[in-house]
Amino acid sequence: MIPDTVSNVAAVVDLFAGAGGLGIGVRGAGGELRLSVELDPVACQTLRANAAPGDDATVLQADITGLTGSQLRRVAGLATRDPLVVVGGAPCQPFSKAAYWTEAGDDAAYRRARAAGATDVVRPAAPTVPRADRRRTLVEHFSRLVIESGADAFVFENVPAITHPRNRPMLDGLVSELSAHGHKVAVLTARAVAYGVPQRRERVFVLGSRAGAPEHPRPTHSTAAEPLGPQANLQPMPTAGQACAPFRGERYFEPEEVIQGRWAEHLRTVPPGWNYKAHTAWAGHPDPTFVTETRFWNFLLKLHPDQPSWTIAATPGPWTGPFHWDSRRLRIPEIAALQGFPAGYALAGTRREQVRQLGNAVPPAIARPMVAAVLRTLAAGTQHAQQRAQ
Repeated sequence: MIPDTVSNVAAVVDLFAGAGGLGIGVRGAGGELRLSVELDPVACQTLRANAAPGDDATVLQADITGLTGSQLRRVAGLATRDPLVVVGGAPCQPFSKAAYWTEAGDDAAYRRARAAGATDVVRPAAPTVPRADRRRTLVEHFSRLVIESGADAFVFENVPAITHPRNRPMLDGLVSELSAHGHKVAVLTARAVAYGVPQRRERVFVLGSRAGAPEHPRPTHSTAAEPLGPQANLQPMPTAGQACAPFRGERYFEPEEVIQGRWAEHLRTVPPGWNYKAHTAWAGHPDPTFVTETRFWNFLLKLHPDQPSWTIAATPGPWTGPFHWDSRRLRIPEIAALQGFPAGYALAGTRREQVRQLGNAVPPAIARPMVAAVLRTLAAGTQHAQQRAQ
């Protein structure tokens, strides 16, 4: 089993740093975060606001497509041969499931027809050819910077949909190129809840090192309410109720949490853990408003206090959940807690900008064991090289 903390192995550069979730994981794993690169000026403000006294980490507002590996080392204060780990999660929107259905509009047309009562319509297949999106090339720039900087190891993160057949060539290209430059690579899909994050978020991680393929981190928490068998020795499953509990009461009230408008009463009568389907004939509602499968799954979606949260969205619509089980929008500190950010973490910008930063972030608790796996591999490789030299 890989320890959570491995100290004094290598400096770390964080690309696409966002609100700093991956950077928090780097520090938690014992890594020395030297540079955070982020294009969004508001996210850069967040990173700077949370810098600890005496922190040597630099925040660079820049587009990575215009940077070189030597520039990364120079800004991070690293010499050419200093040990380096590059980490980052390229923007996931081009690869997300939502992108499958919003690009051509076919799924929206299907849902409208179903809502109108049509029974002979067939749900369209997901597009097989991706829409042109500049952000897709950022994966290639990540691998380019790993190679140009001469990094000893890397951690790459993205949504599981990057393994979809239409996105897979991008992932395979990353693995192939970095493998060709001496990195031993491991690819895994990890559930955030299995590492203590009270959220059902899944992410793909690509871990690589010149010293050998990093070991897959073992889960630390159960993913079931009543762990059995091999999960019996794990910590209890984290829940949304536990995460949100410290932020009850009027002290944390936010005016934006109040729900008003067309579907406010419907939301109020949706049971915890349910969505709009509570108001369908399928669910036994005596006066159904909706037909199943005619809305996106997170429409009027509510959390259940005894279960982990569903994935927090970066840009939710007015009726897009998850909502609190008390029929209100989640408060900013609740969203931060559901993502596993430390209490009191400062977020710059408007409420919308804060939600976007948190929704796009890598939960620190899932980042930490991934980074630790890479650092541990480097440490073992260094120790082996020293023994051979003696």
